[in-house]
Amino acid sequence: MVSRPNLERAYRYAGGLKNYVANMFAAYIPSSWALRAPTVVGKIEQDYLRRIILREHDISGTEPVAPTFITAAARNALDLGYHVVLEGILHTDRYAGVLHQLIGQHSGPSHVYYLNVSFDETVRRHQTRTEAVNFTPEQMRDWYDDEDLLGTEGEHVIAETSTFEQTVDTILRSSGLMSAPPSTPCPVHCPRCAGEDNTAPSQAARPTSY
Repeated sequence: MVSRPNLERAYRYAGGLKNYVANMFAAYIPSSWALRAPTVVGKIEQDYLRRIILREHDISGTEPVAPTFITAAARNALDLGYHVVLEGILHTDRYAGVLHQLIGQHSGPSHVYYLNVSFDETVRRHQTRTEAVNFTPEQMRDWYDDEDLLGTEGEHVIAETSTFEQTVDTILRSSGLMSAPPSTPCPVHCPRCAGEDNTAPSQAARPTSY
């Protein structure tokens, strides 16, 4: 039986936690040349594609290019054999249609995760970030949309009381990606990967189990 790639969608504000979780989630299942793990996850970051690549504002009442562009990138990566993590502030008024289409057309498993964090906690976490803070709480208020769920069957809502380790562990366990076989050129057909010791990171480096 052929295993189909996994599609994961993680979204919410949390002062950068969504991106950090997605980064660490992908890091626990990296490409073989990074940590010599057995499979490959492609992380598609909405904010980077929208702001840096397209240079587009995320404003209601417009006809943005970003939703179609971002989901097309995810679809192409899935079709090429990548397991995909798509993360970002994916407002349903602009992204629901293309996300439902992406999930509906994907023949493999799809998992949706919503980081349900209050506005006050979002601001608090943002103020603890190590990178430069280039927007204010007032600006963040304009972006905040409480309980903006996608409404898919089995959507996972993760409470703000969930620690970083618990959140990563929840996604790893419920998605099944830790045991998902690779189908991308690296490491399946790559001679460089074949010469490496493709062993998973040590248990000590994995998220704590709760």
